[in-house]
Amino acid sequence: MTQSKIVRNIWLGIENLLLHKLRSFLTMLGVVFGVGSVVAMLSVGEGASKEALAQIRRLGSNNIIISSIKPAEQEQTATTTSFMNVYGLTYDDHRRLASGFRQIRQTAPVKIIRKDARLRERSMELRVVGTTPQWFGLVPRDVLAGRVLLASDTEKVAPVAVLTEFGARKLLATGSTIGQTLRIGGNEFEVVGIIRSESGQAGNIQLPDQEADVYIPLGVARRYYGDIFAKMTSGSFERERVELHQIIVQVDDPQHVEAAALGVERVLGMFHKKKDFIVSVPLALLKQTEATKRTFNIVLGSIAGISLLVGGIGIMNIMLASVTERTREIGIRRAIGAKRWQIIYQFLIETVVLSTIGGMIGLGIGVLIPLLITHFSGMPTVVTLNGILLPLFISMAIGILFGLYPAMHAAQVDPIVALRHE
Repeated sequence: MTQSKIVRNIWLGIENLLLHKLRSFLTMLGVVFGVGSVVAMLSVGEGASKEALAQIRRLGSNNIIISSIKPAEQEQTATTTSFMNVYGLTYDDHRRLASGFRQIRQTAPVKIIRKDARLRERSMELRVVGTTPQWFGLVPRDVLAGRVLLASDTEKVAPVAVLTEFGARKLLATGSTIGQTLRIGGNEFEVVGIIRSESGQAGNIQLPDQEADVYIPLGVARRYYGDIFAKMTSGSFERERVELHQIIVQVDDPQHVEAAALGVERVLGMFHKKKDFIVSVPLALLKQTEATKRTFNIVLGSIAGISLLVGGIGIMNIMLASVTERTREIGIRRAIGAKRWQIIYQFLIETVVLSTIGGMIGLGIGVLIPLLITHFSGMPTVVTLNGILLPLFISMAIGILFGLYPAMHAAQVDPIVALRHE
């Protein structure tokens, strides 16, 4: 069949549909809402999963994060008026991990203390992170001003500090940033850099940095603040001895991460009588989230696809009614020499035109809904090419599948009976 005949048949199909504008429009609504809901739901699911995956990737796919946790039995016995809880990671643990694994490229020990910081009349509570320069390689963040910690700061045990952007805005809002003297818990530090930080949680893993952080050399943190922390809880005085709150480990290859994590847990378990640490693997969480994303998209697409199925049934119903109405027309066409396949082709074109136009309108609605969701709620949505093409192809396929039976039914009409039809 030539191209001109195909175009002519398509226009003929459109003209036949326009003879019953309201009926054709109502028939298309099922496809419009079906395609629109599929595109919108896939966009919402893609946006939610993309945000979660981005947070996990910021943890580093090559990293293993080991964190100190208080054992459950110590949680229960820490209600006495004076009690020393000793738990968590140690400096020896860090040395073992740094030198005992061939797959481990570098490590960063972390000590965390909360202290009040003051700059002239301004003050706020900061999370003081004592660490080494390797931390900034394992947890890369944008440097907004100055520099990060250097190896020379560690060697000289220099009282220098790197602030997060949030802390810098609160404390240094009215003055210059680099070179200011910041008092943290009674000790003075020179501000040498400002970095952009992240905050929140990726899956069940807490991000290593927070908004109100200040980074100082680990040796300075040990010298100024020690390893014993005292706090009042529910009227009782509690002391804790924690040498390191976290150790971040970078593995040389992502393929070795899960095996290295098992080795790390096994080695630490040999030197810890109680389970006072937890090993988190961002890569494993990334794989789990990607699998959940696929399942989530399949479920959303299946639910939304039901409305497409309903739209297809509506098309079949209307086309069957149309065959009954146009029985005499079919008989005339058969009488002047039209073949059965030509009758089938005519009705299929009408159903495909109906479903395709409905699908294109639905695409417009489906793209608009995620934009409105993002604008009014701030929820991220992502419209992908697959999320657009797949519903459109499905709507066209539905037009063919659900239009095939009415078209074949029309082709089976006896011309003699059809010409007698009133």
